[in-house]
Amino acid sequence: MKKYIIGLMAASLFLTGCEDFLTVVPETQLSSATFFKTQTDFEQAVNAAYAPLRTITNDRAWLLGEMHSDNTYYARNPLFGAVDPQEDLADFSILVSNGTAPNTHILNQWRQDYLIIARANQVLALIDDVEFDATAKGNIKGQALFLRAYAYFELARYFGSVPLHLTPVAVRSESALPLSPEADVYAQIISDLTAAIPILLDKSAQQPGRATSGSARTLLANVYINQKKWSEAEQVLSPVVTGGKYMLMPTYDLAFSENATNKNNVESVFEVQFLEGAAGLQGNFMYQFMPRPISATELQPIMGTSNPQNIDGEGNNIPTPDIIAAYEPGDLRKDVSIGNVFLSGSARSNKNYPYIKKFQSNHSQHNNHGINWPVYRYAEVLLFMAEVLNEQGKTTEAATYLNQVRSRAGLAATTATGQAGLREAIFKERRVELAFENKRWFDIQRTGRIDEIIIPYGQRIVANPVAYYYPEGAVPRPNVFTNLSKFYPYPADESNLSPYF
Repeated sequence: MKKYIIGLMAASLFLTGCEDFLTVVPETQLSSATFFKTQTDFEQAVNAAYAPLRTITNDRAWLLGEMHSDNTYYARNPLFGAVDPQEDLADFSILVSNGTAPNTHILNQWRQDYLIIARANQVLALIDDVEFDATAKGNIKGQALFLRAYAYFELARYFGSVPLHLTPVAVRSESALPLSPEADVYAQIISDLTAAIPILLDKSAQQPGRATSGSARTLLANVYINQKKWSEAEQVLSPVVTGGKYMLMPTYDLAFSENATNKNNVESVFEVQFLEGAAGLQGNFMYQFMPRPISATELQPIMGTSNPQNIDGEGNNIPTPDIIAAYEPGDLRKDVSIGNVFLSGSARSNKNYPYIKKFQSNHSQHNNHGINWPVYRYAEVLLFMAEVLNEQGKTTEAATYLNQVRSRAGLAATTATGQAGLREAIFKERRVELAFENKRWFDIQRTGRIDEIIIPYGQRIVANPVAYYYPEGAVPRPNVFTNLSKFYPYPADESNLSPYF
């Protein structure tokens, strides 16, 4: 882990664009022309390609994938002033002009994904020109392919058609490319992952925190599921289920990283690495998820810090009454996932608020924790397998995988019957098993249920805003739930740099 973190810091300092082949680069200046010489150089470079995942998962993915759904909402503070871009995401009221929007969260997600792609491209363009151990080279190359595929999968799900950069950008004129059709983007993702799987190490041999053959297979299965290629998804996912490298942790709470321990455990298929401290590798998403205003006294029992501080402003990613009601009686995941806190400074008469508890882990310093973010867990692998089998008519076999997840949650086997019944049961199970892990919007989107789910959800908020954390007398804005598009608009600042959108 220490080698991994040091590499992330070092690589971020010296990765630069390609130089023209006629340019003489000073040998004392680090650049792509002078740096990529050894295995260690490429290890540090691929470490840098992982780094944007921290910004994405800490600051962006929950806004675009969880709060832009019926799972979480914001806690309105009328004293907060101007409406913020995150409210536009939660309210499905993103302002669009000529297919673009000025929303800063959309812009930053775009740029972070393309930063991963740019760094992965740098590795892939040069690695075959340097001689070192073939297994190590394959492992590094496989990680770069995985990361590029992951970033493009995010972009494809968020935007549909996007520019397809597969080589380093050497000069400014090469930075703008036409939008590639969504089908072409998916084809490239599949190509990258198919190439990555045989050269990546498996979980038992891989350094913790890095992509493995199992994580590449899981990502590829997710891609196939989005395309409704059920048999292909089953084929690629089966080795993850039968390989013996992954299993469910004994209890639901143990599935998640603590601040300094339990990271990359046997249920973890892929998770983003954070480290508490002053190295710049920490997270603070637990703080971003808190309802506000919350006093230091109210915050301290949740965080366990020695220096708690008041947090003002407007709370985000607050569990909705809808997700709270989605848990069946006796579901052990509910109390693990959702806590309650009394906010004495709240403007509401009911000052009790739910908050996301499942990632909670005591740590030392305010606003600085080392809790890893789960991207894929083995529980989701089992639910993926249940879905792909059911969609092929193997309903009885599919139920066995669903029931493994339910059993750990303290629930009886599903009573759903028939393909349609089990399809709905899996959809509902994904909601509660994967709550607050940024899966809900994508599930609604890929199953074509946006209007069916989001329109009534919006109507409930407008009809009873107090139940959705508005103070008495405050009401939603008039344009809420007026933009139910499948894809986000392109970021306006990027459109100013490109003639193609």
